[in-house]
Amino acid sequence: MATTRNVNYVGMFKVAGLGSLLLIVGTVILFFTKGINYGVDFRGGVEVMVKFSDKVELSELRELMKNNQVPLSQLQSIGDEAQNEFLLKLESDKGDLNAVSNQVSSVLTTRFGEGKFEILKNDIVGPKAGSELRTSAFKALAWAILAIMIYLALRFDYKFAPGAIAALIHDVTIIIGAFILTQKEFSLQIVAALLAIIGYSVNDTVVIYDRVREIETTHPHLSTTEVINRALNETMSRTIITSMTVLGVSVVMLVWGGSVIHDFFFAMTIGVVLGVYSTIFIAIPMTAFYEKLSTKKAA
Repeated sequence: MATTRNVNYVGMFKVAGLGSLLLIVGTVILFFTKGINYGVDFRGGVEVMVKFSDKVELSELRELMKNNQVPLSQLQSIGDEAQNEFLLKLESDKGDLNAVSNQVSSVLTTRFGEGKFEILKNDIVGPKAGSELRTSAFKALAWAILAIMIYLALRFDYKFAPGAIAALIHDVTIIIGAFILTQKEFSLQIVAALLAIIGYSVNDTVVIYDRVREIETTHPHLSTTEVINRALNETMSRTIITSMTVLGVSVVMLVWGGSVIHDFFFAMTIGVVLGVYSTIFIAIPMTAFYEKLSTKKAA
């Protein structure tokens, strides 16, 4: 495939790598100083979904819970406004969880009266179960990255795996950093977004790896750096078109999708941008860096 572009992406690796390293170090510092704002899924608590027969304002409901000392963690509207459905997430570290759930029902009955609302869902997650879910979620991310590393090593060559894994860890870490910085709630929904981003990012990387392997076969006289730069230049238009399509949908859902899926698409939007950046400036160039390092050690 002919191309008129000749951008030296491998040459940008040192600058990009330094910038990414600073962001990762910043995330680690935030993790130990500010901490992740875990959702009810991970720290335990109560989720109550309630439907009202008459129109109720979100601000009114929030004020009602506050005035009655209900340990409200998050309150959001579900679906269209006309449905009058709300999701209440309650803290778990104070007293019996069943008592907290009953308190919500009692407050609503006192304010709106019997028959004026219906409890659609009442889920209780104990602190121990939340802790186990949190551990399982991070294990799922680790296993996904490990499986991808094995797949890349088997399909291509061992030299391709480190760059792809570094890029995936880079993306996941910085997204978590964004959640710590904004103090958005980190829940199972966000873990699902991270797994989706891992899949998207590695797919983009594999496409370029395929092109690298093709060029290595047809032009064995080229150096690894020349092969990688050529592959990136030749696949850049495909990368941009695909990424802009996904990013466009993600941004639309982030802005107009509503509060229920807002955090999910917040993670997805950052993840798509990071996925493209890490593939081009981290994963692929790192392959040349790793091969050069291996050659020096062998010599």
